[in-house]
Amino acid sequence: MALLEVRNLKVRFRTGDGDVYAVNDLSLTLEQGKTLGIVGESGSGKSQLVLAIMNLLAANGSLEGSIRFREQELVGLPSAAMNRIRGSRIAMIFQDPMTCLNSYLTIERQMTEVLQHHRGMDRGGARREAIRMLEAVHIPDAARRIERYPHEFSGGMRQRVMIAMALLCRPDLLIADEPTTALDVTVQAQIVRLLNELQQEFGMSILMITHDLGVIAGISDQVMVLYGGRICELAPVDTLFHRPRHPYTRGLLNSVPRLDRDSSERLQAIPGNPPNLLQLPPGCAFADRCSERLEQCATDQPGLVEAEPGHRVACHLEPGP
Repeated sequence: MALLEVRNLKVRFRTGDGDVYAVNDLSLTLEQGKTLGIVGESGSGKSQLVLAIMNLLAANGSLEGSIRFREQELVGLPSAAMNRIRGSRIAMIFQDPMTCLNSYLTIERQMTEVLQHHRGMDRGGARREAIRMLEAVHIPDAARRIERYPHEFSGGMRQRVMIAMALLCRPDLLIADEPTTALDVTVQAQIVRLLNELQQEFGMSILMITHDLGVIAGISDQVMVLYGGRICELAPVDTLFHRPRHPYTRGLLNSVPRLDRDSSERLQAIPGNPPNLLQLPPGCAFADRCSERLEQCATDQPGLVEAEPGHRVACHLEPGP
């Protein structure tokens, strides 16, 4: 049984310049205990997709479609019912560990509040559970450090605290929205390894949103590539890295530094700019930047078709094996 099913999701934002089409007819399925990596440039719709799942869109946002979590429809769910799911059944790690913690409150206060609200624990029990979770994310001397303020932690330690807070209620689904963006590569690797360990321990599913393909390779079972709010490729992680089908996916992979390349070889940047979400083209949103475009790419939106078992591509180029 699927843990999360999103069907034909559309997210719009009404602005003074017109409607911004952030997510466009997107569908996905996430199984229990699996990790789906979502990758794409800034503005591709990654964050708005997960904010829609959490029902945390901005006031000028609206959505259409279906979001089912454990067969319960979340779209249109009353705020009180959604609040019982959000934080306890579905938890989220936000982008910036340097600003997401309240600088005026101790780590203890911020963590115990979650347990007291969602699990009805008393102060002493909540403190003991918070310390256990800090130990689970490898915070040294957790019983003492829980009394400190966020500014007394490094960026990597703050990110571990945020992960611990997200896992306090043992959620079924953890959404990580670019959790390693502000961290150096060594700490990034530690965080990815930690998430893998915690997934094995707690049996949760993970939605990992990032623009970093190295992070995706280290944690995902399946990868979804977004562009212009649409899926352009969906495949198992090994398949995507070894046999990318969409020109955009190949462009992303070619722009990543690799140790097996000649040091004098220049990285291949994707030419042009992402599409204007106020005025999406009628055809493929990537057509203006694609060196392999066909005449029909400018006018016809490609559907998502199966190129090989488990590997789906939205491209007018021949998708067959």
